[in-house]
Amino acid sequence: MPTPRTGFYRHAELHRMLHPASIAVVGASPRAGSFGERVLANLIDFRGAVHAVNPRYERIGDRPCHATLAAIGAPIDCAVIAAAREAVEPIVREAAAAGAGGAIVFASGYAETGRADRRAEQESLAAIARATGLRIAGPNTIGLVNAELEARATFMTITPIPPPGRRAIGIVSQSGALGMSLAQGVARGASVSHVLTSGNSCDVDMADYIAYLAEDPACAAIACVFEGTSEPGRILDAAAFAAECGKPLVVYKMATGSEGAAAALSHTGALAGTHEAYRAAFRHAGAVLVEDYERLLETASFFAKAGAPQARGAAVLVTSGGAGIMAADAAEQHGVPMPQPDAAVRAVLESHIPEFGAARNPCDVTAQVIANPNSLAACAGALLGHADYAALVVPQVYSYAATAQRVPVFDAMAAAHGKPICIVWITEFLAGPGSAEAEAAEHVALFRSMASCFAALAAWTERAAHLAAPPAAPAPTPPAVRAEAAALIAAAGGRPLTEHAAKAALALYGVPVVGETLVQTAEEAVAAAGALGYPAVLKVESPDLLHKTEAGVVRLDLRDADAVRGAYAEITARVAAMEPVPRVRGVLVQPMVPAGVELVVGARIDPLFGPLLVVGLGGILVELLADTVLAPAPVSAAEARALLDRLRGARLLDGFRGGAAVDRDRLSEVIAAVSRFAADHRDMIAELDVNPLIGVGARVVAVDALIVPRRG
Repeated sequence: MPTPRTGFYRHAELHRMLHPASIAVVGASPRAGSFGERVLANLIDFRGAVHAVNPRYERIGDRPCHATLAAIGAPIDCAVIAAAREAVEPIVREAAAAGAGGAIVFASGYAETGRADRRAEQESLAAIARATGLRIAGPNTIGLVNAELEARATFMTITPIPPPGRRAIGIVSQSGALGMSLAQGVARGASVSHVLTSGNSCDVDMADYIAYLAEDPACAAIACVFEGTSEPGRILDAAAFAAECGKPLVVYKMATGSEGAAAALSHTGALAGTHEAYRAAFRHAGAVLVEDYERLLETASFFAKAGAPQARGAAVLVTSGGAGIMAADAAEQHGVPMPQPDAAVRAVLESHIPEFGAARNPCDVTAQVIANPNSLAACAGALLGHADYAALVVPQVYSYAATAQRVPVFDAMAAAHGKPICIVWITEFLAGPGSAEAEAAEHVALFRSMASCFAALAAWTERAAHLAAPPAAPAPTPPAVRAEAAALIAAAGGRPLTEHAAKAALALYGVPVVGETLVQTAEEAVAAAGALGYPAVLKVESPDLLHKTEAGVVRLDLRDADAVRGAYAEITARVAAMEPVPRVRGVLVQPMVPAGVELVVGARIDPLFGPLLVVGLGGILVELLADTVLAPAPVSAAEARALLDRLRGARLLDGFRGGAAVDRDRLSEVIAAVSRFAADHRDMIAELDVNPLIGVGARVVAVDALIVPRRG
């Protein structure tokens, strides 16, 4: 088995392969339709030297053809190997011996077959790369494009990609076909600098491509089509490196299934699936994720053009009242503020808008713009100048000649104010006047839906806030506390900790837990309830009943001794009737916690990402409400508070409809404590739940808890 890689190749290490001065096509051919013929055709405009290599031919067209790489007699930066799998390894060795900077291997039939002998062949290529320093792309790759050099080192018949503009996008894709299909956006005006496809990645992979583009001046943002990897740490490190370099990385993650959640025992385990783990980890690294493939290119293009946001809000300028309503709906859905203009800006708007328009946000200049075209520019300038607006959104409802004429005006205004203008193309005239012009403009971003526009604006301001305030390292746990908690986990003998033991372990970390007494008889329960205070709660304490409410062994709101006796009899009888009869440690007696905001706070130890924190609203209904956020653990209290702000129902914490507001600072401290517990004991536990965690004012208390040790 190959040794896992650490780190990633830097720009200088990949420069000769990805920015070559010379390319040798091994397997060059005059036969129409062959890979060798297609590659030569795609390199016709390459701004460097192209060498044909094939011992069968002395010339191909008007180009000399060499028998070997060594026979070229000149430096080779990149060797493109258009040969069958059986011939690849000797050619790779020849390329290394000739001092080539890199090799691109098209051949398939390696590890993707699942056969051990083919995996060994792929590992042999990787070993050559490690031993010689020859960088290898593939095998099983479609190839690469460097548009700046017009280097189209691929066998595909591709849409010509012109030299990139200043706001170009670098495309990175595990899937060659999807990467090349994104690049066809150039046909509608998008600018693309590179298309880098990884295939089987025996050597150079997605992490290396991302790191390369992070340092490459030809691209302003990176669009990544990502399936998955057994070493996610490297691609996340590359994502963080891109953020450090100021290069936005926008990712579309395929394969969204959550296979790992199938065996989960807790709510947390069910919620923190593989896709959610990737989302949380990419977000933590400063990348932006899009939900749909169709949004990837336009979102990356927006980030390439947008610069840093100067505010959080957005202004909307429309010629259709209906489009303004659509924009306001999308802004609310994605949490983008739409503050109203101040008096000075409103005065400008009113001077250009008829009384049947709307001098507010959204600003409706009405269809009178046809008769008075200057009104649109005047209102746009006033809104762009307002300090509360980071961007101006202009829904394009109808495409006609004037639409294209407005784009350069918008582009100049956006450049002058240092704020992007987002044109939302909601006309069905998809390639109508103005669409290509908007794509090509340096400061105007084109979106094909209102939802994708406001999702991008939300991600833009959120990413900026994340990068401006890097997470602080949480304080370390005292060794004695960590050891005592570990002893409680070990004492469970590999079985899930009972509620009583789980809360005792978490309490060591400062997690506030409800007071309770473990009893063995009904009369002990009555005495405990009297001491703790009515109303009371009874719960069966059993390592075999992980979800007691579902098992029917919990009784709430018991108001007197008779109610306690009756409840005790009911739940013990229910347990006795179960098949098989669960092990019972006794019955927990607790005071009834006053109603408040119910949350779940938990963690799952992901096999790829390590400890992942989950915070959600809803208590036992958390999976039904699906209002949760994830983050790599541990988190600081400040990071925990930011997680709370991301919940859709976050307003519940502020006292919704007369309810008591929850002290967010105190709640954040508790969340941070749970995350620290998970990180400290990642080698001992599989998952944990604090559910529900009830908040009322400054009182935050864990009512129930579950800790599941790691198997083995």
